[in-house]
Amino acid sequence: MAARVFLLFTLGYFLSYFYRSANAVLAKDLSQDLGLGPAELGFMTSLFYLSFAAVQLPLGSLLDRYGPRIITPALLLVASLGSVVFGLAQGFPTLALGRALIGVGMAAALMGSLKAFSLWFPRTYATVSTLLVGVGATGGLLAATPLALMKEAMGWRGVFLLGAGVVVLVALLIYLGVRNTPPGVPWPKGGGGGGLREVLGNSRLLRVAFLALAFAGSFLALQTLWAGAYAYALGLEAVKVGNLLLLYSGGAVLGFLVSGYLADRLGTARVLVGAAFFFALGLLLALFKLLALAYPLMGFFGAFNILTLTQARELVPPHLVGRGTTLVNLFGIGGTFLLQWGVGVAVGTLGYAFAFGSLLGLLLLALFLYRPLLGLGKTSG
Repeated sequence: MAARVFLLFTLGYFLSYFYRSANAVLAKDLSQDLGLGPAELGFMTSLFYLSFAAVQLPLGSLLDRYGPRIITPALLLVASLGSVVFGLAQGFPTLALGRALIGVGMAAALMGSLKAFSLWFPRTYATVSTLLVGVGATGGLLAATPLALMKEAMGWRGVFLLGAGVVVLVALLIYLGVRNTPPGVPWPKGGGGGGLREVLGNSRLLRVAFLALAFAGSFLALQTLWAGAYAYALGLEAVKVGNLLLLYSGGAVLGFLVSGYLADRLGTARVLVGAAFFFALGLLLALFKLLALAYPLMGFFGAFNILTLTQARELVPPHLVGRGTTLVNLFGIGGTFLLQWGVGVAVGTLGYAFAFGSLLGLLLLALFLYRPLLGLGKTSG
């Protein structure tokens, strides 16, 4: 049963990663077919993260109260509806609505998995959760060269209509195939609003959350749109762009898989800070148009942002894991919305150099504010 729990929740996260990443390959087609400019493209794509972020705090309470077996598949059905709306869209408003519904529907894919794993795998949580993200992030690989080829074969609309059926199937498999807790393990009783006040009053958790905003936000804003759009702007064709995104997403898969191992041995805080600096180096290489070096570097080290969620679990008691991790995820996903939209505005007015430089400055500010956590030691963070 434990293996089935891991597999089915990982399938859900795989789909979430595919959908969040798809617009990077489809950017040129969406712009041409529907007449979207950079700001509209960035805003529409970022709606995944805005709607995703908007439901994080109520989602945490729902997961703590009812469990992921019910909540995760219920929201996946919303994502399926969004995929249909997106695939049938004839204009910006309908396209934006579809993207937002997909974001709401995928909001529990990772958080529901982490809540389940905290009970199914309490002694190996860090290892299993980073394995989940590493395997699930292969959805980003599917949204690279394979998506470019699928798009050429069936069109981007066909991809989204087919995907809607796959999402429904995975939702049913999760509902029918998993339990909230292992046999004999009681469901922990979470608190009400007091629990939310407790996590909001945790200053260390808020420092981690702001780092998630800058680090995860930049990593995802690039992976799921602007890394592809930037490559297109440099004159590359779709398959070459897909290959570069494959390097980015392939690096991310490796980064997710090793991040937990390194954090367990070197300390979460130190690993996070080191990875963020290497991600910043990747941004600089991208500005010098060395994409074949920059993209795998940003993918690999950017993936270490997932450790902000691991650290969040370490800073809250068991009955508040849902709310603590969704708070940090709210900042990370909300940051992705703000940065993905903001990069679009900056590119449309001041160009990529200013946009990427702003991401770099925000990341350095977050690291400065994060400094006190470096003294927590290996066991606390």
